Amino acid sequence: MVKKSLAALLIGFASGAPSGGAATAATAATAAMAATVAMPATAAAGDARDSAAESPVLPFAAQFQAEWKGIGVAVSDLDLRRAPDAHEYIYTWRVSARGIFRLVYSDDVLQTSWFSISGGHVRTRRYEASEGNTSVKLDFDWAGGHARGTSEGKPLDLKLQEGTQDVLSIQIEVMQDLKNDSLPSHFQIIDKDEVKDFLYTREGTARIHTALGWLDTVVVTSQRSGGNRVLRMWFAPALGYTPVQAERSRDGKLEFAMKIKTLRR
Repeated sequence: MVKKSLAALLIGFASGAPSGGAATAATAATAAMAATVAMPATAAAGDARDSAAESPVLPFAAQFQAEWKGIGVAVSDLDLRRAPDAHEYIYTWRVSARGIFRLVYSDDVLQTSWFSISGGHVRTRRYEASEGNTSVKLDFDWAGGHARGTSEGKPLDLKLQEGTQDVLSIQIEVMQDLKNDSLPSHFQIIDKDEVKDFLYTREGTARIHTALGWLDTVVVTSQRSGGNRVLRMWFAPALGYTPVQAERSRDGKLEFAMKIKTLRR
């Protein structure tokens, strides 16, 4: 039960989706990210303001700690960077279990999304996830209206609607929507091998204490239509709406939490 729930939160941090298969375990972080030094919140805010007009999305590298019942069980690294051609972004998520949980989560989970920004919105081109010998690979054919690829060796052919996201790109889309004050109430997200409907709600604002200091945040909840799990996320406007905290609850009871530890731009 712990293994399944831990994975669901870590992947759900991006979408709220209780994922499985190639996205079902906490895994190792890179040495470079492990050595990341936290940027003071005031400096990060200044960088965000100075460069906001230069790029629709601000690249960043952040590390989070996942907690289960107050115990640190995993480290999660997010890395958003520009692709070499500068017309595309690459968003990577690597997760590592810690302590005794490493005995259960022995394989790396690595997810990557390649996307561009069009009209202020995210358009995914490719998504990949791997965990040990299992993998998910999807290519998004927007002209043809389909996402095609494989999930754990099985062929996939999923119909796309405008605005459909993968479990990583949805996080960037929400950041963009919050920046533009245009967060919709509904998203379609491809999770593992199916398209799922999620409801998103902007709950309000909150000032919270983090490893980066006190931050003013916008609080957003995500829930699968008809589901009993709720993902609550805190995004910091001063940091380009970078997510700084997340909690997942089920039937009103807290299951897991993720809190930012370091941020670099």
